[in-house]
Amino acid sequence: MNMNQIPNLTLNNGVTMPALGYGVFQTPPEQTIAAVETALRAGYRHIDTAAAYDNERQVGEAIRNSGIDRSEIFVETKIWISDYGYDETLHAFDKSAAKLGVDVIDLLLLHQPLTTAFDKTLAAYRALEELYAQGKVRAIGVSNFMPGDLQSLLATAKVVPAVNQIEAHPYFQQTEVQALDAANGIVTQAWSPIGGITFYRDGDNRSTLEDTTIVAIAAEHGKTPAQVMLRWHLQQGRSAIPKSVTPHRIEENLDVLDFELSDAELGRIDGLETGVRGGPDPATLSLETFGRPIPEA
Repeated sequence: MNMNQIPNLTLNNGVTMPALGYGVFQTPPEQTIAAVETALRAGYRHIDTAAAYDNERQVGEAIRNSGIDRSEIFVETKIWISDYGYDETLHAFDKSAAKLGVDVIDLLLLHQPLTTAFDKTLAAYRALEELYAQGKVRAIGVSNFMPGDLQSLLATAKVVPAVNQIEAHPYFQQTEVQALDAANGIVTQAWSPIGGITFYRDGDNRSTLEDTTIVAIAAEHGKTPAQVMLRWHLQQGRSAIPKSVTPHRIEENLDVLDFELSDAELGRIDGLETGVRGGPDPATLSLETFGRPIPEA
């Protein structure tokens, strides 16, 4: 596959980021090296991990094993809530950078808003701004920030986040968050972009991959439902972080550049919103329920 085909998004500070990234959420450490090596061979140049995934070390190893120049790979990771606070977050960067084996992290996010201790969240973001000022990170951002969280952050931030990574797929689009992101020049980045990390609890076990609308659009284009959903994100200006450990799916998820969805097709996919969140509600995350120490490097 021709590497030049993966479109880049230009972040609000001028840094460019490949729009499609490869995610390793829930990928066990022992599977991560092979999965990331496969993704890099397939053509991915943007890898998304997090301190809380416990696989940063393996991501770094796979990047070194690939033989691809470090400057060609966009590395994104996230600070966990247990490490919020100014000094704590500065140290969390050191832990992640050491595990990844890199001097500079391309994109560093706060993994969740800690709504029960938002002062700690703001202190953590000030640390990101300091790391950015020092050139230790090329861009900073947030993840799972809802409109209220984002507005509270923007009220004090010196650097507007470059990215807000949120759950976004045809069944749960978070259009209000996306609109606020867009109004502030923040790229919306979709985790669970094909609806894979979902566990609907109301007896509706439909998968986006079996959705009749998406299946029909896929058939029209000779593509898979997953490819149609990734194309939908790209055409609407989002970054998407699909995850798979299956080699043919890793390749399939990149093969989304040779077809175009019509405005009508995009609208039909937009119409699939269910309002049902698949992942946890960010407002419910607290140190009591989700705090766990992130090991030293």
